[in-house]
This record gives sequence, C-alpha cells and structure tokens, in this order.
Amino acid sequence: MGHLNKLYTLKDLPKDAVLKKYIRAAMKLNEEGAKVVRAKPTEKEKKELKTPDYFNKELNKNKQAEKVFKGFSYSNRKEYIEWFEEAKTDATREKRIAQALEWIAEGKSRHWKYKNC
Repeated sequence: MGHLNKLYTLKDLPKDAVLKKYIRAAMKLNEEGAKVVRAKPTEKEKKELKTPDYFNKELNKNKQAEKVFKGFSYSNRKEYIEWFEEAKTDATREKRIAQALEWIAEGKSRHWKYKNC
C-alpha cells in the first residue's frame, strides 16, 4: 500500500470501493500462496589487495611477521598498507614499516591500542 503516501487521518484513505478492491486482490494472492519477490542482494566484489614491493621485501626478511600478515583479514592488511601509502616521505614510510613489523610479528592489528580486549 506504499502508493497511498502518508496517512494521517481517515480522510487520507481512498474510497471504500477502492479499498475493497485492494483487499480482494490481497486475499486472492494469499489463497494462491503468492510470495513476495525480493531482489537478491548483490555480492560485493572484493578488490584484490596489492601489497607494495617495498613492504614485501621487508616482510620476506621477517618470517614470523610474514606468516601473521598473510593470516590477517583483508581489512587488517588494508589498514597497514594504507598507513604506509599515506607517508609523505621515505623516512616516515621506513619508520612506519619498522613499527608495523614489530606489531605484526606480535599478531597486533593496526589499531590494536584502541580495541577493547
């Protein structure tokens, strides 16, 4: 009945003849066992997460961190990679990677300090 707009008073309802027509149509659908056809939710296509080469090189040096990083969820890996990509200088990026490797080796996600344990 969404096509009736908002109903505030009885005057907002359609005439009795129209309402009876709607009710009969609904009764007929119920007797036939008609089901509401809903659109199927589309599956979101996950983009492939590309790990930068400079980080892969550092990960290969630290086997524990590499193992944990590959076991992380998509969102955890993405947070770390975005953190590296946001760095404006190489020095900042290297500092972040060094810190991240320590945290990853310990199994910590990017924002581990702020998560409730």
